[in-house]
Amino acid sequence: MYKYEIIIFWSKEDNAYVTEVPELPGCMADGATTKEALENTERVISEWIETAKEAGRPVPEPKGRLKFA
Repeated sequence: MYKYEIIIFWSKEDNAYVTEVPELPGCMADGATTKEALENTERVISEWIETAKEAGRPVPEPKGRLKFA
């Protein structure tokens, strides 16, 4: 399990739960349930990191919560 901040919200437009990983630009996933969305997010984070490494781009260290609401 990764320690990146994950934001999860319901998207009426997509009729699904959507997740965003702010520290990894463009890293998003979705699912019919929050559990499914989070499971998909773990897979997408792995793929994001693998792709960044293959391309020689830096992979940010997880910082946890970035901002407070």
